Parts: sequence; C-alpha cells; structure tokens
Amino acid sequence: MKKIMLSIYILTLVSCTWDEIDVPPTPTYYEIWSGPTISFTKESGADPTDSSNQDQITPSVSITRGNDGGQIYNAVSETQAEKSSSPIGTEWAIGDTSDIENLIFAPFRSAVGSPKRVVGKKLVLHIIEEDVYMSVEFTSWVSAKSGGFAYIRSSEN
Repeated sequence: MKKIMLSIYILTLVSCTWDEIDVPPTPTYYEIWSGPTISFTKESGADPTDSSNQDQITPSVSITRGNDGGQIYNAVSETQAEKSSSPIGTEWAIGDTSDIENLIFAPFRSAVGSPKRVVGKKLVLHIIEEDVYMSVEFTSWVSAKSGGFAYIRSSEN
C-alpha cells in the first residue's frame, strides 16, 4: 500500500511540475514582402474595370476604386466597394511590418477609419489567400466622387 501511495505522490508531483515548466512559444513565421517599393496611381475618372487602373498585387488581389467615391475594392472578387468588407481577401493594420506580431488587422475601413484620412499613414496589408504581408502608404486620396487615389507599397523580395 505504501508503494502505491508513493507512486501516486510521485506522479502527482511530476504532473504538477510539468505544468509549471515554461515552454517557449512556437515561433510564428510571416512572409513579408520587403522588396523595392512600387507606386500605383488611379487617376480621377479612370475606368476601374480597365486592368491598367488596378494594382494587380497577387493572383487573388487587384486593388482599384470606383468613380462614385467610396473606398478601394478588390477587382478580382468585387465589382464595387462594400463599406464593411472591401477589399475582399485583405485585412489591414496601421503600423509597420517590423511590429507585425503586435498589429491588429481588420477590414480596410475598420482599420483606417475614414479613407480620406488615410494619406500619410503607414499601413500593413495582409493578403489572406497568399498569406503575405506588405507595407502600404497612401500618398493621395481624391475626396470628390471621381475615384482617384495613389499609394506606394513594398513588393515581393
């Protein structure tokens, strides 16, 4: 009986000890595009359905903006912007890729607030399907209902 009690005591001690061991977290790896910057501009009034007025970033994401004002959208999967979810297949955060683990990602409008106030903010774009992250900084946002905007973004390494 003493041997059984001793065995139970040892097992309890060992199981409690294992719970208290600090196991380092599993490292998380991100594919971050940090290649040369690319400038993209969609001129006011330019046809958003014309591929030359879309930034084809990956096979799943091509960013443009309609001429009725509003925000950007993904021409691969949308024909116009949806305020709460566009651009589909992306999520955005204010910040820098060097701090990616601390950023909070959300749909474009949720992340940046009013799109007309996005100019000059450092953003990180996550393209969900290809699971890549890149830096984006808007350099222009035309407020009139004409669809103009411009940004610079990092490219694939």
